[in-house]
Amino acid sequence: MTGNSKFAIYGALAANLCIAAVKFVAASITGSSAMISEGIHSTVDSGNSLLLLLGMKRSRRPADAGHPFGHGKEIYFWSLIVAILVFSLGGGMSVYEGISHLQHPVELSDPMWNYIVLLSAMVFEGASLVYTIRQFNKSRGKLGFWKELSMSKDPGLFAVIYEESAAIAGLIIALVGVWLGHYFQNPVFDAAASILIGLVLVFVAITMVRESKGLLVGESAGKPIVKGIYNLVNSEPRVHTLYYPLTMHLAPNEILLALDVEFKGDMTVKELFGTIKHLEDQIKKEYPSVKKIYIEAKNFEGKEKPWEDL
Repeated sequence: MTGNSKFAIYGALAANLCIAAVKFVAASITGSSAMISEGIHSTVDSGNSLLLLLGMKRSRRPADAGHPFGHGKEIYFWSLIVAILVFSLGGGMSVYEGISHLQHPVELSDPMWNYIVLLSAMVFEGASLVYTIRQFNKSRGKLGFWKELSMSKDPGLFAVIYEESAAIAGLIIALVGVWLGHYFQNPVFDAAASILIGLVLVFVAITMVRESKGLLVGESAGKPIVKGIYNLVNSEPRVHTLYYPLTMHLAPNEILLALDVEFKGDMTVKELFGTIKHLEDQIKKEYPSVKKIYIEAKNFEGKEKPWEDL
């Protein structure tokens, strides 16, 4: 987990706490269903930021007897919990609020407070989103932005980007709903906006669940890293056959690598050990995220007895 993702979460948390309070004040004054949904949305986002920070802290715990590979995957567990909360509390409550106002319309008062709060929230949410995207761009590859985001292994960045994008979309929907409601003097538009906000949150939650689930069950490193490792090891003159590298993310910046390698049979045991050490050093130098490497030497018969050269 990078410092960039931590700062992005802190920035999103501060913005959401302030915005949630103002939204609820505006909703209590104007009676807007969309504003209530937006207040719920910002409150859920604030709680989600705290859960991600908790996951980051717990994932840094060192390895122990019960968890010999460390606790890095815990951040993926908490990102899954965040996705579930976005779905249930954010999406579910917003849809419920909209349906409730459709069944029992509330007369809307002066919308000025709604406009002020929504436009101010757009500025804060937009600033948080731009900052997070800049942090993400520092580490992303050469593929398109959305492709790289879907391949990201850092919930501290992709979760914030998804949430802030949903927040901007929700604010736009709320602004249009409030304006239409007052222009036509019909609260149905405001209630419909609340339902649409909920559906946006449900879509984002499903996307986050898919991302977190893949990482939690043991997702491979990105193809450029796997292909790069394969080419690096295969270029070693003493390697006869290299099978496809097996990788798994233990944390956003911690990869487990397992290699099945057939070395050439004219090597001594000492040369074999030296070659393996050289390969491990080269891999860790080129790919610092690869923290643990296991190389299984197959079909090897050294010229000398195993322990005489050591």
